[in-house]
Amino acid sequence: MTDLLVCMEDNLCTFSPCISFVLDGLMTSAAKRKGSPCLQDDNSRSDKKLRYSMPSLPEDIWHHIHSLLPLRDAARTACVSRTFLGFWRCYPNLTITRETLGLVRLEDEKDGMSYETSCDLATKIDHILRNHSGTGVKALKLEINDFPVFCTYGDLDRWLHIAVRPGIEKLDLWLRPILSAVSVYNFPCSLLLNGSGKSLRHLHLSSCTFRPTAGLDCLRSLTSLELYEVRVTEDDLRCLLSSLVALEELRLVDCEELIFLKIPSLLQRLSNLVVHDCENLEVIESKAPNLSGFEYMGPQVQLSLGDSLQDIYINGSGRGWDIVHYAWAKLPCMVPNLEVLEISTSYLSDTLVVPAGKFLHLRHLFIDGFCRPDYDHFSLVSFLDACPYLETFRLFVEHDFMEDELVLGDFSHDLRQMPGHLHSNIKDVQILGFYSTKSIIELTCHILENATSLESLTLDTSYTAILCSDSKNGKCLPMNRDMIMEAHKALLAVKRYILGKVPSSVELKVVEPCSRCNDLEILVQERKLVEPAQSESAQEFPLGKNK
Repeated sequence: MTDLLVCMEDNLCTFSPCISFVLDGLMTSAAKRKGSPCLQDDNSRSDKKLRYSMPSLPEDIWHHIHSLLPLRDAARTACVSRTFLGFWRCYPNLTITRETLGLVRLEDEKDGMSYETSCDLATKIDHILRNHSGTGVKALKLEINDFPVFCTYGDLDRWLHIAVRPGIEKLDLWLRPILSAVSVYNFPCSLLLNGSGKSLRHLHLSSCTFRPTAGLDCLRSLTSLELYEVRVTEDDLRCLLSSLVALEELRLVDCEELIFLKIPSLLQRLSNLVVHDCENLEVIESKAPNLSGFEYMGPQVQLSLGDSLQDIYINGSGRGWDIVHYAWAKLPCMVPNLEVLEISTSYLSDTLVVPAGKFLHLRHLFIDGFCRPDYDHFSLVSFLDACPYLETFRLFVEHDFMEDELVLGDFSHDLRQMPGHLHSNIKDVQILGFYSTKSIIELTCHILENATSLESLTLDTSYTAILCSDSKNGKCLPMNRDMIMEAHKALLAVKRYILGKVPSSVELKVVEPCSRCNDLEILVQERKLVEPAQSESAQEFPLGKNK
């Protein structure tokens, strides 16, 4: 017990308000019962002034109250009575991280985890688990930094064997090795045998080797499996998945040994599959009959996902994968029941081939793409045509800034049109990063003229998702000079080419840079790139329904 109190490095006579309330109630309750063995202690603080009058409570109620305390507070109470010490030794939720132990230092926030913090964290983990019986643990989360500098593989094995016992429901192991070249911790799968794995519902492993054997069929209650930077092969995973009949969610992040991911049909409850940055993966095949959500980030792979999918997010940014083209050409037949499609790419191609079919159930389409200066946004009209029941369309545009003379003259008569392409169900359209290129103005005008059920149109020229009203420092994400000047030109384009086409039934929202954090007018005056007659602010635009 002494080791425990020393390791907490706190003044244990100074308690937080919630602990003071509990302890005062504890003393009152004990005093009333006098002869009751519950909560008696030879170090009793009988002379403590009682500030609360609480009814006498059974020991199991106090035990439950103790289990609800945060970890540090629960540990502090162990010095008050032997009963509370007993409660601590079977404390159910061991979330042992630098945050829960109060080890977040200012220098850590600036420079990352310091050696001093990593050393303190390892020391406290050892003290806490040495003072825990291992009985009654429902959840264990260990965060170990600079591994294995301040603790050994043997230490970690010992800690896990203390806490992972029959009855545990959640195990999170976060290892952050100091060097990528250091040998990888081999997670002891035997730990999950002898009844310890039967109750487990959530398993998260990171930065280790995981080699499940054919005999590891005890995880039949597991509903969530997360593997981050784990060395696991397709054979290992196939062996494991064959017994996870209750699995509902599978997350695989940066598992470089995976080449072929195959989800068997016996995973009847699997509803969500997430795969990120598994750089050597070539094929993802799922036969899970009720898979409804799929999230993928990485290089182009061969997909076979089944027709139950309703929600897909694919991010191929930085990998030369034109996902818009891929989605257009492949997904209508592959996932015919798709309702939500979100795609992000750093490569957009103007050429859209004849689609494999139509998205007959797609309701929400979100496209986030970096495009070349000459990218033709008007080509996306063909994509909208393939989504006859689309209700929400959001386009987030990122681009290289260049001079565009569109706003300096009147090009209204040169804007392309595509008559006869009605989008009768679209209600909400958002274009984030709207700028003054001709093709995006043509796309916007086309939507206004052909989306007969349109209710709201948002044109955001601010290029920032962080606003001063939401940020910690009270400032918007800064925009450089080129971005602010382009935003000014975009506002002029809205007034000149779009404002007059907005029906009275449509609410137009024009978002401009924050005048406090990214001052538009000052830069316009400094650069003198826009004539005075063209310097109207977006604040003059009608932001409600067009009259």
